[in-house]
Amino acid sequence: MTNAALDTSALRPVYFLSDSTGITAETLGNTLLTQFPVDNFDRVTIPFITTEEQARSVVRTIDGLAATGPQPLVFSTAVSSEIRQILAGCKGAMVDLIGTHVGVLEEALGHPASGEPGRAHGLGNAARYQSRMAAVEYAMEHDDGQSLRALEKAQVILVAPSRCGKTPTTMYLALQHGIFAANFPLVDEDFQSDGLPKPLKPFVSKCFGLSSNPLRLSQIRTERRPSSPYASLRQCGFELRSAEQLYVSHRIPYLNSATVSVEEMAATILQRMNLKH
Repeated sequence: MTNAALDTSALRPVYFLSDSTGITAETLGNTLLTQFPVDNFDRVTIPFITTEEQARSVVRTIDGLAATGPQPLVFSTAVSSEIRQILAGCKGAMVDLIGTHVGVLEEALGHPASGEPGRAHGLGNAARYQSRMAAVEYAMEHDDGQSLRALEKAQVILVAPSRCGKTPTTMYLALQHGIFAANFPLVDEDFQSDGLPKPLKPFVSKCFGLSSNPLRLSQIRTERRPSSPYASLRQCGFELRSAEQLYVSHRIPYLNSATVSVEEMAATILQRMNLKH
């Protein structure tokens, strides 16, 4: 056994390979890696492997690493059968995220796969793509209450104190799901009474609240405004308690964003608000 094999502290190379953008390989590969909670991965994404020579070059790189250190993990979403075949010959631990399933689908559907790369994140359905771009523009215009124009078009309005994750969640809902999402900040004046901010009253059924825990919120705010009342643990606790009371009194569904990823928050909002693209 080599010293590299015995050295469990060595970073394990992880390659995400694709003949398109690599987004799917990264997403699915990283999802699988979350089942192995160690932080010793050196992640590399190589997109647009569109020629056999490019594929062979990647294989040479992976084989070189395999010869001198821990065996690389390789996640591939290459669609081209020729590219897949070359990549499969590497000395990494290969997880073929496309080829494993294509044969099953070809048999079930009764015709062969197109073998055309780029369909997952390309233009695909033009109307669906354009609607996602329109949703992104809407989310940008309506970020943090900057605009109240056409608020009736919102499918969901995220409501929360500052730095609870409103902006990344609305952008994710727009870009990934084509949801018209606005977000609205809760500020001190909103906590002086139990009433919902005036612009939101006609749209309470579209509101979804975000909360956090005081320590986490204080840490995030401190990065933005160190040693300020805004970032104090006392202020954060007050705002979060007041926000949750507001949600409950107006029957606004909400979730705690402190230990939840943007992807998980978006999935929860889609489910609880019954939203579809």
